[in-house]
Amino acid sequence: MSAGNADIGQPGVEASGDGRPGAPTGTLPEAIEATSSKRVLEPIERISEVLFGLIMVLTFTCTLSVAEAGRADIRAMLLGALGCNLAWGFIDAIMYLMGCLAEKARSLSTLRRIRAVKDPQRGQALIVEALSGPIAAALRQEQLESIRQHLQELPEPPSHPRLSRSNWLGAVAVFILVVLSTCPVVLPFALMQNAMRAQRLSNAIAVGMLFLTGYAFGRCTGYHPKGMGLAMVLLGGALVGLTILLGG
Repeated sequence: MSAGNADIGQPGVEASGDGRPGAPTGTLPEAIEATSSKRVLEPIERISEVLFGLIMVLTFTCTLSVAEAGRADIRAMLLGALGCNLAWGFIDAIMYLMGCLAEKARSLSTLRRIRAVKDPQRGQALIVEALSGPIAAALRQEQLESIRQHLQELPEPPSHPRLSRSNWLGAVAVFILVVLSTCPVVLPFALMQNAMRAQRLSNAIAVGMLFLTGYAFGRCTGYHPKGMGLAMVLLGGALVGLTILLGG
């Protein structure tokens, strides 16, 4: 469930003795931040950023002709790979912030629609629409009505979404992950004089990292980790080949 959907639950309310929500507390921005206190980057997001960085750097290391390359060619490749991932990390961080703003905007829009509706049943329907299927199905009508009433009692929402500290930290984490994923793959070229051996070691490291990202993805999604690791190696190789073929 996205942060936008999670934000319209029961922000800024205290539970009463019988387990039902009590009176709203704090301002709406504080309430929204309190209910969306997820980690800076979710596991899937971290895996995706590492995968993007790997694919970008492999398009440089795999196109290097080690049989003919001199130290100047290798230095140019290292600078190109690092520069490309620096640029991609910056772009991806900006896209991450735009996604955060879009989620918050959807959350505020849903909240305003619920508060603007006078018909309780229509308001409950909007809440169900904003929640994921299993969560919405688990809520009884009186619980939906309780949520609707407390959303009505919250302070007036802000006029536009604002980025939080965790959003900015997430953007920094995206940038760092993309850039750092370059280092293990290009390090052999920087440390070894023999370009052929450096490329073999670099490719072995890349395959290992692709397998680990697939393994982690399998664990996060409930698929067989080893099978997903092997699939990620094949998928990563295919994506790198396609990128090179298209001139990327």
